Amino acid sequence: MGEKLKMGISACLLGENVRYNGGHCRDPFLTDTLGVYVEWVPVCPEVECGLGVPRETLRLVGEPSNPRLVTTKTAIDHTDQMHSWAGGKLKQLEKETLCGFVFKSKSPSSGMTRVKVYHPNGGSVNQGTGIFAKAFIHHFPRIPVEEEGRLFDPGLRENFIERIFTVKRWRESMEAGMGIGRLVDFHTRNKLLIFAHSEKHYRAMGRLVAQGKEGGLAEVYDRYEALLMDALSLKSTVRKNANVLLHVMGYFKKQLSSDEKTELIELLESYRSGSIPLIVPVTLINHYVRKYDQPYLKTQTYLNPHPLALQLRNHA
Repeated sequence: MGEKLKMGISACLLGENVRYNGGHCRDPFLTDTLGVYVEWVPVCPEVECGLGVPRETLRLVGEPSNPRLVTTKTAIDHTDQMHSWAGGKLKQLEKETLCGFVFKSKSPSSGMTRVKVYHPNGGSVNQGTGIFAKAFIHHFPRIPVEEEGRLFDPGLRENFIERIFTVKRWRESMEAGMGIGRLVDFHTRNKLLIFAHSEKHYRAMGRLVAQGKEGGLAEVYDRYEALLMDALSLKSTVRKNANVLLHVMGYFKKQLSSDEKTELIELLESYRSGSIPLIVPVTLINHYVRKYDQPYLKTQTYLNPHPLALQLRNHA
């Protein structure tokens, strides 16, 4: 996979003792497993904006769409302090070329979804977003984001990690030089990956690439990036993957024996029914790609979108 990709993360998830109580929330998957492939850029909004360790707990108060950040017991409002710091921090993070960010769930500063927001007169709703997380998402709308709690879901974990590795490949392609030829090459290599997420986006991106010479290069690249990020934000499904794998079978119609075709079809049906994980038919197809030296499929990132050691396609 080449150089490590760079990602932002809530510092407590790396084991840094920056929590309100002086502790941390180290996540072994992020530090020990994904961390093999990632250079983490830790951020703790509460400490970095000037609050100490340990410190009084904070909570969001007011309307979920625009809450205030207030201490729990003394009711000191730190909203403006947080916004002021966040503005400068986001400018710094622009220089990091992040491929993604993992936020701490439920945090009033860093929670991405369903953060508790209290009404001044009592009661609460789980409809908020942490002050810094909201600012980050607004400032970097095309950078994939998740929170560690949601990454326990195998499907969400696979989708997020697939996105960050795609961002890395996209950035590397642009750094090598922008040109219609390079864009065609990137799109060709990622066709099946995109198709597995959204046929609608796949067709729109194909038209954009085909008509690329008719527009300004910077505009074409910007539109393509927007479509790419939007497509990959849509989760792949068993049905979508099965359709892609059936399409892939067509590349071997002259090579596979009747027994090989039967075996692959049986595996696809087992995958459809939920009896086996995606990695099983994909492994067999990768075997056929090597055995029959299929040139087009050898370039398809769909068959190897992220390091095999992460075992992201091993869930049924």
